[in-house]
Amino acid sequence: MIEVRSLNKEFEGEIVLKDIDAKFEKGLVNMIIGKSGSGKTVLLKCIVGLLPPNSGEIMYDGRNLLALKNSEVRRLRRDIGMLFQGSALFDSRTVLENVMFPLDMFSRKNFRERKKRAEFCLERVGLANSAKLYPSEISGGMMKRVAIARAIALNPKYLFCDEPNSGLDPKTAQLIDELIHDITEDFLMTTIVVSHDMNSVINIGDKIVFLNEGIKEWEGSKSEVMDAKNEKLNDFVFASDLFKKIKAADELISDEKKGV
Repeated sequence: MIEVRSLNKEFEGEIVLKDIDAKFEKGLVNMIIGKSGSGKTVLLKCIVGLLPPNSGEIMYDGRNLLALKNSEVRRLRRDIGMLFQGSALFDSRTVLENVMFPLDMFSRKNFRERKKRAEFCLERVGLANSAKLYPSEISGGMMKRVAIARAIALNPKYLFCDEPNSGLDPKTAQLIDELIHDITEDFLMTTIVVSHDMNSVINIGDKIVFLNEGIKEWEGSKSEVMDAKNEKLNDFVFASDLFKKIKAADELISDEKKGV
């Protein structure tokens, strides 16, 4: 589990995150949602350690990231997998070599063992036959899957995904959602996904944290989102016609059951 306590972040005097408290559970897909500019990615970068907060605590299973020694932080990073918004693959490396990169950097296994692990990860994301291809030779959705394979290569305890469905068509986006959900369950990882896509929230979001202008406005489960009483959350969730129709249909069914 990852827990954020009283987290604050400013840039040149401008408050970006204000007194954030949130828990992200093990074995669940924890989603940070909100409009553009709400502080989602900044929060993620603070949790990962890419940005230092001005104050607060970031607890990894009881260990405060901000109080760890450099050597302890390096060890913790080996337990972290990161899926970047743009996949961030190396163009000059094959698909297999991209997945092997973190193993080459941090694993003490021999080459044969590292290669076997990378091949297993590619098989897990359905790309066993694409190992010898280069990023320029595969689709955007396949690049995301390679990035996921690379993120889980070191068998991390924690997986972070920044807008994993950005730029993907709806069918491919759903495939990536399902893959993230499945590997989270398979490996019992603490997964945190930053997204503004409500389809992803409904598809795979187990735990939801909603940010608005740097403030945590709401926290709860997927089943609670549709009936939440938070006005700002409702404005975000029901901004699309699709979710307005879902809400209306749910209310109609509820009225029929009550005999209204």
